[in-house]
Amino acid sequence: MSVADVSTTTEKHIPLPQARLVLLHDRQGKVLALLPQPLMLDLAAVARVSGRELQLVRAEDAQRFFSQPGLQTAEGQARLLSLPLLIDTKLNAGALSCREYYSGYSLELKQLPAHESVQVGTISGDPAAGAVEAELDDATVITRAVERFTSLRVQQRLEDTLGLPGLSPSMQKIVTLRSNPDAGVDELVPVVKLDPSLSAQVMGWASSPYYAAPGRVRSIEDAVIRVLGFDLVINLALGVAMGQVLKLPEDTPRGMLPHWEQAVYMATLSEKLARSAPPEQRLRPGLAYLAGLLHNFGYLVLGHLFPPHFSRLSRHIEANPHLEQSLIEQAVLHVTREQIGGWLLESWNLPVEVCTAVRHQHEAGYEGEHGEYARLLCLSSQLLRQQGMSAGPVRPLPEGLVEGLGLEQADITRALEGLKNNADSLSRLSEVFRGRAH
Repeated sequence: MSVADVSTTTEKHIPLPQARLVLLHDRQGKVLALLPQPLMLDLAAVARVSGRELQLVRAEDAQRFFSQPGLQTAEGQARLLSLPLLIDTKLNAGALSCREYYSGYSLELKQLPAHESVQVGTISGDPAAGAVEAELDDATVITRAVERFTSLRVQQRLEDTLGLPGLSPSMQKIVTLRSNPDAGVDELVPVVKLDPSLSAQVMGWASSPYYAAPGRVRSIEDAVIRVLGFDLVINLALGVAMGQVLKLPEDTPRGMLPHWEQAVYMATLSEKLARSAPPEQRLRPGLAYLAGLLHNFGYLVLGHLFPPHFSRLSRHIEANPHLEQSLIEQAVLHVTREQIGGWLLESWNLPVEVCTAVRHQHEAGYEGEHGEYARLLCLSSQLLRQQGMSAGPVRPLPEGLVEGLGLEQADITRALEGLKNNADSLSRLSEVFRGRAH
């Protein structure tokens, strides 16, 4: 490839088509892929075109590779593009502006490279194509996905056929209490005392540095009444119950924040923002906390239901960090974590506010009943992504989202500062959900 094929300057008033530069590898070495920026890199299609089982390099390796000073020169860029190269057929043959996601490295091409190591083929897909079934009810979508990707043939009630463990008797009582607006500490403490594991965890939470309780915590009553309170104990107990029902998938996307650490950050921020909202917004902090804690529960269910396909999903999430994970799930599994998580929590009779929030958490404009909880999760998610404390592409906050919840920028700044100041303590607290009680 000649140096003349690489453009180091471009007339600013002529926007170039946007392409994504992706660094892949296998035992044979590195391969570059070029595809239209908005599309999803399809690893199965990459294998068909290249004849190789290529995977995305780790994010930190991509950052190191594309940070080499030599790649800022025309000669270095020409050497870069002399690597084996997969070019998607959807790219136009003319000039392109190319960017690598993890490093932010960019270069402009006057024309597509053409050398003996270039292969042209269809290596991308439209991530929205899998959303055809989105207008169907969630139970139908889940049933079709289960039948498509497993040997199960769903003929009876869906929840009876998925092989999901049930909740323990004590946790069933906790769910009942959570749904009862008149329940209080007097009903909760006896339930906690009957479950030795839950009792130990409650005592551990109350004694943790995050809550900084004055004096020694001497009893369950002391932990619940003086330190933690009804809402927090019942929500943490439900989170632990969910963690016991389903284990974390083994082959998760590389570089992701641990599941329960992200969940605790989401719960804490959602509660802080709910407390900042005016009373007329009707946001109950306890329900906001629980919705945040369980916001990603459908991810665990996907790993439980589709273990042979979950690895493929993880690789596609790694290879397409610019896309919402729900779009990738639609394309790979034809069902999203939000659909299956919201549906399952509803079937377990969790509060409707929580189910609605989990199901519609990425819909900034959702105006259905209890939509304020969904919009709160949407806001919390975007704020955490901006801080590097949650997975997913960073985007500008949707217009009107903050104001629609009755919040001001000062509320957000205060909540984020409180969260970041306590990040280490919250991270340690999240260990209880991973099966390591304090």
